[in-house]
Amino acid sequence: MVRVRFAPSPTGYLHIGNARTALFNYLFARKNNGKFILRIEDTDKERSKKEYEEALIVDLKWLGIEWDEGPDIGGEYGPYRQSERIEIYREFADKLLKEGKAYKCYCTKEELEERNRKAIEEGKSPGYDNRCRNLTEEDIKKFEREGRKPVLRLRVPEKIIKVNDLIRGEVVFDSKVIPDFVIMKSDWTPTFNFAVVVDDYLMKITHVIRGEDHLSNTPKHILLFEAIGAPIPQFAHMSMTLGPDRTRLSKRHGATSVMAYREDGYLPEAFFNYIALLGWGTTESREIFTKEELIQEFSIERCNKASAIFDPEKLLWMNGYYIRKTPISRLVELSLPFLKKAALVEENPDEEKIKYLEKVIILEQERIKKLSEVPELIEFFLKEPVYEENAVKKYLDEKGKKILSEVYPVIEKIEDFSREKIEEVIRRFCEEKGYKTSHVFHPIRVAVSGRTKGPGLFEMMEVIGKERVLKRIENVIRGREE
Repeated sequence: MVRVRFAPSPTGYLHIGNARTALFNYLFARKNNGKFILRIEDTDKERSKKEYEEALIVDLKWLGIEWDEGPDIGGEYGPYRQSERIEIYREFADKLLKEGKAYKCYCTKEELEERNRKAIEEGKSPGYDNRCRNLTEEDIKKFEREGRKPVLRLRVPEKIIKVNDLIRGEVVFDSKVIPDFVIMKSDWTPTFNFAVVVDDYLMKITHVIRGEDHLSNTPKHILLFEAIGAPIPQFAHMSMTLGPDRTRLSKRHGATSVMAYREDGYLPEAFFNYIALLGWGTTESREIFTKEELIQEFSIERCNKASAIFDPEKLLWMNGYYIRKTPISRLVELSLPFLKKAALVEENPDEEKIKYLEKVIILEQERIKKLSEVPELIEFFLKEPVYEENAVKKYLDEKGKKILSEVYPVIEKIEDFSREKIEEVIRRFCEEKGYKTSHVFHPIRVAVSGRTKGPGLFEMMEVIGKERVLKRIENVIRGREE
């Protein structure tokens, strides 16, 4: 059975690049009827935080990624936090030590830095020189008496290491350029390279799908799999996710965390769709796919070697598309947190308010690109309008107010305050008075909404209601629009 894992470190919020890695693993597992495992690599005690792990889980669930095993739901091969697996790593380390496949290194940090400095001065490559590989018992006792705390290094054999990467094809490494590397730190906790290999072995991971920045770690991992006598999984190294300027994705390109996009009002299905298409080609020349369609379409072999370009504008376009296709009841539900934050809606709106919000938001649905825009777009429906200065100067001058004074009693007499009747009456008023429709429509729009742009004038008036429309026009006539 196919078994893949996403193994983030809880040292920050979920990055777009990591979300893409999680998504590709998820799609691969579902496509192959396999298992997707969430594993938390939290052995970095100083930087790992519980709040980041919790946020990570929230973001993945929001994105629509479900795991079959993980720290929150357990599973047959747990625990799923590395901090809870320390004794497991120590057992494997002790075994390698006894078998002579690993050895204790007593070099201090200062000694290593000094030797690297000298190597650079002499034009040599810096790196560990395998100094402690063949220590005598006397050397070891001397270091022990000095109180030195050793690290454990893997004894790297001389060999050619071949990686049959599912995306990049065959990649060849020579172990001569790999010095004996640390697998257990001086406090006898594992390094990343050692912990990940032990975990992948014990959790029966069949495919390791990760970013190409991990390709340089792969020969070390293969050596470790061989050292502990474990089957080697298949590897697939995804291209990096870059910004539109083809540099590493960073804050200068805008938000880089999934949380930031979630809090800015992006829909999970839009984000899922867009991220899933970064760096691989579908068999069809279309861009909108459901989760189920993406699972059926996904192929690790069709992933590109070239870097994936994350375009915030393209994501925004796709989000707007999904918002336009969202049923109004769900769109209101998704908008509520943003409306509450803007103090436009009470904490527990009643059914009548929800129905009113549906009427309001559907008028703006075509214009909404992200949910965070909703409060500003519909504010004047929920509270008295704030009048734009330029709009007042242009349309609510003496001429505009005179027209409003004339049209006020006409609107007041409308009994059936439906958009069709409102339009019929006001257009007739324009004909009878000899006004251009724009000379009448614009002052009414600004008087009622405070703005020059918005939904259809007559639809807007119908939803706001006759009483409030008249009150706002009256306020403008009397000069209370400031």
